[in-house]
Amino acid sequence: MLCKFCDVRPTSCTGKGSCKVECEITAICPNDEDVCVSTWRKEGDNFTIDTVCHNRFHKLHGLALEDYNNSKCEMKERKGMGSQFFICSCSEDECNEHVFFNSYMDSQVVAVILVSLVPLLVMAVVVITSFYCYRVYHQRRASSGRKRGCLDFSDARAIMIDDEGSDSSSTHANNLNHNTELLPIELEVQVGKGRFAEVYKAKLKRSSSVREEQGFETVAVKIFQYEEYASWKNEKEIFSDADLRHENVLHFLTAEDRKAQRQCWLITAYQPRGNLQEFLIHHIVSWHDLWLLGGSLARGVAHLHSDLSPCGRYKVPIAHRDIKSSNILVKGDLTCCLCDFGLALRLDNALSVDELANSGQVGTARYMAPEVLESRINLENIESFKQADVYSMALVLWEIISRCSAIGEVKEYEPPFGNLREHPCVESMKDSVLRDRGRPEVPNSWIDHTGIQMVCASIDECWDHDPEARLTAQCVAERFSDMEYLDKLSDRSDSEEKIPEEILMVDEK
Repeated sequence: MLCKFCDVRPTSCTGKGSCKVECEITAICPNDEDVCVSTWRKEGDNFTIDTVCHNRFHKLHGLALEDYNNSKCEMKERKGMGSQFFICSCSEDECNEHVFFNSYMDSQVVAVILVSLVPLLVMAVVVITSFYCYRVYHQRRASSGRKRGCLDFSDARAIMIDDEGSDSSSTHANNLNHNTELLPIELEVQVGKGRFAEVYKAKLKRSSSVREEQGFETVAVKIFQYEEYASWKNEKEIFSDADLRHENVLHFLTAEDRKAQRQCWLITAYQPRGNLQEFLIHHIVSWHDLWLLGGSLARGVAHLHSDLSPCGRYKVPIAHRDIKSSNILVKGDLTCCLCDFGLALRLDNALSVDELANSGQVGTARYMAPEVLESRINLENIESFKQADVYSMALVLWEIISRCSAIGEVKEYEPPFGNLREHPCVESMKDSVLRDRGRPEVPNSWIDHTGIQMVCASIDECWDHDPEARLTAQCVAERFSDMEYLDKLSDRSDSEEKIPEEILMVDEK
């Protein structure tokens, strides 16, 4: 929620009609249960008003918020407050900026007007309905002799209008900034740059009365130039799905079309550790770190691919289609979160084979699955897109292991297929992956550690040349969860005496 958030201040609102609260500060409410609240008080000849975010289940000034489901802030007088006192609450972004005072007399006048107009409204509806039915009847008769599938101009225009309406609706889906006012954001420093956009660390200006730990103070802003509008629009629509929210998916705040700057912005949580590739270049990780990074990556991909949300309701699965270490961020607790959904595809069962085919050969060549490199992905089965993601995820897991102290000697960071040039083309990758059936090397020293041996076994099944033979991301996530006991083993140990007997029995089966 975005709410106006100002302390008690004098106001020109006199308690009649409607007025604007004259608060220039907008705050992001810290809790999902928060709603917007405005209170107005008259003491003598003075009028004051204040605006806040407040938990709808908690009392404010000793009063329960009974009207928080409203889209408008409709003031209601409360007695026994020591002076004339009005309060309202609502659950739309910045809905407490305009307040409405409805007196008993106003209600009576409205009731009289409505009663007077009802007969006229009924007559108007009857006339319009009759005219519409008459017109539809004659249009159908006139078009009955035309060829089947012929579309006249009026029908085409109606479809265009409907398409524009649906597009506008999706544009604002789950968007925190519904109004035309842009968020007060100050860009600080560029922290990343990709094919379609640049990423900046930024400060979101907020009310000084809100404690810094409540919500986001530092944010990340991904800036697309207008030439990359399609990529921004696709990523925004993916992020706008409320079911996408997950601890291992980058937290999305809002999207803004900044027409004056000819830019489109995506505003998200900021992760100061940066992307996984940069993290691995500068850090050697322990077995525990590997378990955290790898397990959280698998859980994030599994969430994208799942057709059920964490609470059990149906959701549309999503294929990321560009999983690589630079598109994965490292959070403060050393878990991963997926980002960069510019090439992502919603795997809706309603999509036709032609629509899937038109999605194109996309991704980063180094991380493309064999069937994607060959443009032979099975369009009859949407699971094929998930299988390609799993292949890419296996390469990222290999990268994490290559920088883990548990393998013994750790070399400088190298991406998968490091013998190729920095940005290999599709044809080069075809030679390595399709013709030579090559995969990144897994030295024997890696499997001296029991945990890494188990991860390498999963990787081997994930980058199998046959997509149908690959594990699912959910299966990989479950395997990481089953390895939790290994967190208690030393990085150098591969002794069976330290492994619980029940685990060994499961492995033997």
